[in-house]
Amino acid sequence: MAKVYVIHENDEWVRPLRAAFEERQVPFEEWFLGTGVVDLTTSPPDGIFYNRMSASSHTRGHRYAPEHTAAVLAWLERHERPVVNGSRALRLEVSKVAQYAALEAAGVRTPRTLAAVGRDDILRAAERFPTPFITKHNRAGKGLGVRLFRELAALEAYVESDDFDPPLDGITLLQQYVEAPESTITRVEFVGGELLYAVQVDTSQGFELCPADACRVDDAFCPTAGENRAMFTIIDRFSHPLVESYARVLAAHDIQIAGVEFIVDGDGVAYTYDINTNTNYNSEAEALDGRSGMGTIATYLGQRLAGVEVSGPSETLAAAPGQG
Repeated sequence: MAKVYVIHENDEWVRPLRAAFEERQVPFEEWFLGTGVVDLTTSPPDGIFYNRMSASSHTRGHRYAPEHTAAVLAWLERHERPVVNGSRALRLEVSKVAQYAALEAAGVRTPRTLAAVGRDDILRAAERFPTPFITKHNRAGKGLGVRLFRELAALEAYVESDDFDPPLDGITLLQQYVEAPESTITRVEFVGGELLYAVQVDTSQGFELCPADACRVDDAFCPTAGENRAMFTIIDRFSHPLVESYARVLAAHDIQIAGVEFIVDGDGVAYTYDINTNTNYNSEAEALDGRSGMGTIATYLGQRLAGVEVSGPSETLAAAPGQG
């Protein structure tokens, strides 16, 4: 029987999706790709394959999960299995440079950014970069590695200290600091390439902003509510010219499910700075709004699954590559 196969490395982030599948009676199986073997002499099973691999997998002890996923996706695509968020999506997930290139190619404004490798080049790049600016990792997730610097001396002290956090792929980004008048950003969610909803996020409490409920436990700077207002608020009847542009970018890179984030400065100029192809949702915001991101994903994948043609009995099928 064909199933939906969910490729991931974070059990906590998949729990609400499991519940959504079970509620809709969509058959599914999980491929946990923290470790495992890909047998290239076999054919993948029939079904729909949903890639939920995250750029932040290394923070949970799964250093090579994205590379493992890339191998699995290459195998699936070689056998023409339908993949939701395939190889091209993974490439953008693990590289903000690739994200900005894709956005700029579509005419979407991104913050001015320099990419530097090594401490010396970070400092050399900063000498010709106006302050204030932020640094971030090219491959991060959850806003990890984001720091604000209002003067060059502060960056020098940080880079030369033991506190310096080297990026996983060696690439540190120096980026224009865009200050929003109300300390908020907007995250636009897409499922099946279409707008699901947009959520306003309160950024006043820190940079590490992840909407998943599990982040309340794992990340000190990712609460679900501030003292005076909810941290995540779904915007009713969201409309913005960027929605159409984002849809074109996602379609051009074969991305079906994603959250795209932008910030608006004091002059009303919008800057887009992140494409998250492993998007999560906040249950408290959804409970108030009535819409469900994981429910919509489960419905979408179930509809895609209904159109899958099942191979004949002679087809050789592989074991799950995440099970060794």
